[in-house]
Amino acid sequence: MLRDLSDSSLLKCKGFVDGKWINSARQERFAVRNPATSQRIAEVESLDAHDTRQAIAAAQKAMPAWQALPARERSAVLKRWFDLIMENQEDLALIMTAEQGKVLAESRGEIAYAASFIEWFAEEGKRVYGDIIPAPQTDRRALVLKQPVGVVAAITPWNFPTAMITRKAAPALAVGCAIVIKPAAETPLSALAIAELAQRAGLPAGLLNIVPTGHAKDVGDEMTQNPIVKKLSFTGSTPVGKMLMKQCADTVKRTSMELGGNAPVIVFDDANLEKAVAGAAGSKFRNSGQTCICANRILVQAGIYDAFVEKLVETVGDYRLGNGRDKESTHGPLINPKAVADVTALVEDAVAKGATIKIGGVHSTLGGCFFEPTVLTDVNQTMRLAREEIFGPVAPIFKFETEAEAIALANDTEFGLASYVYTRDIGRVWRVAEGIEYGMVGVNETAITSDVIPFGGVKESGQGREGSKYGLDDYLEMKYVCMGDLNAYDVAP
Repeated sequence: MLRDLSDSSLLKCKGFVDGKWINSARQERFAVRNPATSQRIAEVESLDAHDTRQAIAAAQKAMPAWQALPARERSAVLKRWFDLIMENQEDLALIMTAEQGKVLAESRGEIAYAASFIEWFAEEGKRVYGDIIPAPQTDRRALVLKQPVGVVAAITPWNFPTAMITRKAAPALAVGCAIVIKPAAETPLSALAIAELAQRAGLPAGLLNIVPTGHAKDVGDEMTQNPIVKKLSFTGSTPVGKMLMKQCADTVKRTSMELGGNAPVIVFDDANLEKAVAGAAGSKFRNSGQTCICANRILVQAGIYDAFVEKLVETVGDYRLGNGRDKESTHGPLINPKAVADVTALVEDAVAKGATIKIGGVHSTLGGCFFEPTVLTDVNQTMRLAREEIFGPVAPIFKFETEAEAIALANDTEFGLASYVYTRDIGRVWRVAEGIEYGMVGVNETAITSDVIPFGGVKESGQGREGSKYGLDDYLEMKYVCMGDLNAYDVAP
């Protein structure tokens, strides 16, 4: 599967700790499989709590010298890392498609997206400014300094196995932190490949550590309980995020949480129908529906409901499932058989409660991890998919009558990550954007993410922001310095 890499040395199967490729303390390995074929791609070292402890210690040791460097010198290393990632984009995309399943075009796009965070924070790291606050006393000055938070631990998901790493590692490294990362067991190869490129870029040993593992709980416990770790950043499900926050409370760690979503796409009667369908389809079926900000509920006003459904079904009918490496494939498999079972259960629940399958709705004849792109109508709030994150290629279309009803439906969830609105009424844009409870709102657009925007949610979708100038804040501590006795001076004899 990966014999055609231009640089076969990017395919790493060991842990990366303190600048060295290591075997696990337990001498255990776990298999990485291609979800499109179920074939084993590699056997990867399964690091444990002991190995994680060693990585954290290495990070602590490496950080002071890195922190002491001028920001410009840290920036130069990050820029070399960015260049190497882009030079190896095709190999990195092949690795990603093999272990994650997404089509090559999406993998190439993710590599560029991932690299953009490194380039962005290489620049932003040079712009960490403090303040001088006017003091109430004439003999004092109040200074505010910003310093790196300390050793960072990160737990990243399988759906964007490279971008979710660089979105955390780049700001941490840019401001002088060291980081220990546990990638998802489904997709460790992408993480290890970019670690190899970081080492080639000249990143000093110990600053970036990758802990692949089949013992997620043991490694997670070490990360949350080790007092050396000052911050934990997590991207994943809300239940796991809540558990990690509780575990971090004992040592009062800083946390950043990018958790589950239940994104609504609200389409009003006055919307540009063609653009609304294209935007909703692109958001819903990207990465076969396996994104935290994909359209989970499509809310369409009654006046254009039937026309919208017809055009969406036509669009979905043109999709072609298949192996991500096949040029004809527009969409790949789900990550594993459990994901297929979960999506199947959501569709069956909806149909049992009155939903109509307009297209798809079944396990694909391709077998394995493939599920047919699906459109459901006649859906309502009693169905599980109205409240649960679908994480698969299923588009439920809800009907609404009024603007107030649309806002109420959009807000009827504990999640609040991304949302989208299609309308040509500028007054409605403001009312709805301000009325819905989400950290991000796309207006007449669903492709809303980039390195320059603050990505994050509200309510049970998380805390903190990644990307943009605000993305540095979660990796910095604020220190106040009071300088006194400034009016005193020596009198010459």
